[in-house]
Amino acid sequence: MILPRKQTPDLTVSLVGGGSFTLSQEQNARGTLVCVYRGLHCPLCATYLKELERLTPDYAERGIGTVALSTDPQDRAEAMADKIGRNSLRLGYGLSIEEARDWGLYVSTSRGKSSLGIEEPALFAEPGIFLVQPNRALYYVSIQSMPFVRPSFKDLLTAVDGAMAANYPARGEVAPA
Repeated sequence: MILPRKQTPDLTVSLVGGGSFTLSQEQNARGTLVCVYRGLHCPLCATYLKELERLTPDYAERGIGTVALSTDPQDRAEAMADKIGRNSLRLGYGLSIEEARDWGLYVSTSRGKSSLGIEEPALFAEPGIFLVQPNRALYYVSIQSMPFVRPSFKDLLTAVDGAMAANYPARGEVAPA
C-alpha cells in the first residue's frame, strides 16, 4: 500500500510514438498525473482518456504532466491512441501486473470479449489515478475495482487549483497499525 506523503515506486514504461516515461525523471513543477486505464478492450476507458487528452494542456499550464498507461502491449496501446485522437497525452504501455500490484491496483481476469468485441487480456489492471509530487511523494490517489464511476479529470483540475491556492497538504498519510 502506498500512502500519501510517502514516495511512490518508480515507474518506467514505453510510450506510443517512441521513447519512454520514467516517473523519477519527470521535471514538472507541480508533479505528474499518472492514470492507469484497463486497456483497449474497455469502452469506458476511451471516453475517459479523451477527457484527459482534452485537459492535458490545462494540467500543463499548472505545472502538472500527464501520462496514461496500461498493461496492454504496444499494438493495443497504439490502437487506443488512434481511438482517442491522442495528441498531447503521453500514452504508455507494458505496465507489468507486478508493478500494478506495487501501486496498489486491483487486477482482474479475462471474461472473454468485451462489449466492444475485443478480447480482454488474461490479466489486466483496473483503473487508478495518482497525482505524484515532483519528489515522487503521493499527493492524491483514486483506485478502483470496477471500470465505472471514475473521478472526473475536470473536477480533479478544479480541486488542484483550490489545493494549490490553499497550500493544502496530502491527506490519508497515517499508516495502518
